[in-house]
This record gives sequence, structure tokens and C-alpha cells, in this order.
Amino acid sequence: MKFNSRKYREILCAEFPDFICKYLSLEILVRLKGIGLLCGTDWTALFKNKFFYSRFEHSVNCALIVWNFTRDKKQTLAALLHDVSTPAFSHAIDFKNGDALTQTSTESANAKMLREDTKLARLLAQDNLTVSDVDDYHAYPICDNEIPQLSADRLEYMFPSGAALQGIFSLRSVRYFYEDLTLAQNEFGKSEFAFRTKKIALEYFLSCLKVGKILQRDEDKITMELLARVVEKALRCGALFENELFELSEKEIITRWDKMLFEHAQSATRDLRDFLIHYKTFRTMKKIRRSQSALPNHFCVNLEVKRRYINPLVLAQEGKAGNEQLTKKIEGLRSKRICDISERAMRLQKEFLSFHDAPFGCVKLRKSL
Repeated sequence: MKFNSRKYREILCAEFPDFICKYLSLEILVRLKGIGLLCGTDWTALFKNKFFYSRFEHSVNCALIVWNFTRDKKQTLAALLHDVSTPAFSHAIDFKNGDALTQTSTESANAKMLREDTKLARLLAQDNLTVSDVDDYHAYPICDNEIPQLSADRLEYMFPSGAALQGIFSLRSVRYFYEDLTLAQNEFGKSEFAFRTKKIALEYFLSCLKVGKILQRDEDKITMELLARVVEKALRCGALFENELFELSEKEIITRWDKMLFEHAQSATRDLRDFLIHYKTFRTMKKIRRSQSALPNHFCVNLEVKRRYINPLVLAQEGKAGNEQLTKKIEGLRSKRICDISERAMRLQKEFLSFHDAPFGCVKLRKSL
């Protein structure tokens, strides 16, 4: 599947804002070109992702969404810079840190990295801004809010994630959903994205549930947890150093490890062999086994992970997307969640929240190198 990046950006914001351009050469952003949005699933045979989508693309496109709806430089740049602390393999490192449930452990360094970047400070001064204006995107509800609300971050990652994982979103459907959005007031008195029409809100809700279900299955859990242990073992045996998670691209790390499989197959030390066995399992696994208990000679996972889903707002007064008079009339109005006005949505959300895959997902370890 071809997900045309240029056409996608043009949907999100018809005219690229010039003031953003000078920030795109910042090293803290450039390095994100080598970091995948899909948390290492690009590198295992278990997943067949249709394309690689980087954290750099995600960051730029989050900024475009925010600019398109707010025309506010502070919020736009906060969105652009919100992922600079993301390490290689993204949220798989949260799993390594024991944070599979919230997947936020790697965010703590974000503000520090921004404050220490002198070039960023100079660029911000040109826009009459300071680092404190942009170092916490959580401060801007349009940029970020709590699940199951809809923020620019959540809106953006759902589109390419669904497209890459199973073709759930196409450019046509992205435009269909995106053009129905406006800003409204949520039940907490804050601004949030809202759909103008109930029908489109429901269709978007259903599409996002499909993505969320993929991320709740044992296939995703085992990929993330196994990669987390691979990184942990690589750090232990010297196949990777902590700083390299922030200096190397995922492809550079994978290339190094692939080479090690070939060079050290016969002469590995105990720790190195343990790393290589788990790494080869990660790279070559094509299916998993579901089990009621852990299986011998298998890598098995039994854990709860973050549930990614969206219960979007929908305006009580419906109207066609693109109607300028309607848009002016409904800006800032309170809205209701789709699950509050659709019995089907409420039922499906309850099913999603109560879903549990098999107690254990297992993959047989590749003992021979």
C-alpha cells in the first residue's frame, strides 16, 4: 500500500506554514527520521507492516494538525517537539522499563532535552517565544489529552498506524474523517476535536477500535515485550549501549545485530548467545501460540498493556463538512461522546475494554543460530 506523505500532509494542512521550516533541521528532530512510529514491529516477520512511518513524520504532521485548527505558534511547536525524547523502538523501551500499562516512561527527558538545545532557543526567539512556551505539550488540550479524548497526537498516530498495520485508513478515508472535524468544548470545559456529524463520528470510532484491537492482541504484546528483552540483553552483553538508543537509527541497530548473528553464531559467550537467541526469535517469528500457561522452551507473555481507543465528541447539531457558516456557529459549543448517543458504540466500547486475549502468548525460542 502506498501512503503518499505529501498528499497526506496536504489533507492535514493545505498550506505548509513557513515558520516551521527552520525547526526541521534541529538534530533532536532529524534523528526521529530513523525511529518508527510502530514501536519495532517493522523489524519482525510476525508483522507485515505496509510501510515505515517515522516519529519525525508523526511530529511534523501533529504540528500541521494543530496549526490547521488553531493558527497558534506555541501549540504548533509544542506538538512538533513533543517526541524528541523517543528512543529507538519507541514504546518497546517503556516495556523494558516495566511500563507497558501507561507507556510514558520515556517522556520524562523531553523537556530537559528541549531546554538544553541552544539552537532551539535561538530559533524560538525569532518567533518571540521561549522554551517554556513549547516544552510541555500536555499543557495544550488540543495537542494532548487523556484517553479516550481526541487530541492532535492521537488523531495523527491513528491514521498512519491503521494504514500501515492493516490498511484500515486510506488517504480517501483520512480526508473524509478529517474534513468533518471542528473544535468544540468538551465535558471538562476544554477545547477538543469534535465531529460535526454522528454518522462520521461513529465510522471513525469503529475504525479506531480496529486499530486498538490489533494493539491488544498477543501478537503485539509478544513483539513489544520480546523486543524489550532483546534490548535489555543487548545492553548487558555490549551489543548496544544506552546512549545509542538516542544516537542510532533503528535500521542501524538492526543491521549491527543481523551482522552479529552471522559473525558470532559459533563463538558467542553465554550472555551474547542468550541475546542472539532472543533476537533471532524476534526477527524470524511468523506465528505465536496462545496458551493457558507458559510453555517450556518458549518466550511467553502475560501482561496488561495500554488500551488505545477513542470515544470522540460529536455535535448535537449535525451539518455537512465544509459549511463555513455552520463552522462559525458551532465553534466552542459543548458536545456529547459518540458512546453517549449511540447504543452500538457503547456496546462495542464495553466489549473492547473487557477484551482479553489468551492468558499467555508464546513463541518458540530459536535455540540454533
